[in-house]
Amino acid sequence: MPDRHEREHAVVLRPRATLKWAILVDALRLATYSAAMPLPRGFVPPCLPAKAPHPPSGDTWIHEIKHDGFRVIARKDCERVRLYSRPGNDLTYRFPLIVEALARLRSRSCIIDGEAVCCDEDGMPSFDRIRYRRHDASVFLYAFDLIELSGDDLRREPA
Repeated sequence: MPDRHEREHAVVLRPRATLKWAILVDALRLATYSAAMPLPRGFVPPCLPAKAPHPPSGDTWIHEIKHDGFRVIARKDCERVRLYSRPGNDLTYRFPLIVEALARLRSRSCIIDGEAVCCDEDGMPSFDRIRYRRHDASVFLYAFDLIELSGDDLRREPA
């Protein structure tokens, strides 16, 4: 069993390492590699929630469901569609259903912040399916924010 340090850093593999640990090590290597890479041209970071000790209350707050998937910035520019992860890695090849849906949009361009999700037979999000690439062709996008539409930056527009 890995100790606390190994769980936090996921860099040490034991001879009988499980597939999960191997994937975590690969993810850490990718994160280290991608951290040194420049962000793609026109990349817009996702709108991330602020951490708080307690959920806010009142009529002015909206609480969203936690979808168990990959955060994605979907960008359409004329006929070209690209999907990016939170740190800016290209995920376009992973999710053909999302790419096809964005390509069919009538807008000239758009940027959508959302979550790529794959559900099981009961309709429940399954992170294992998306993480282990078991069902990439059936992954869909829960859209959170429309960041840009036909060249207009909507980040400062009222909700």
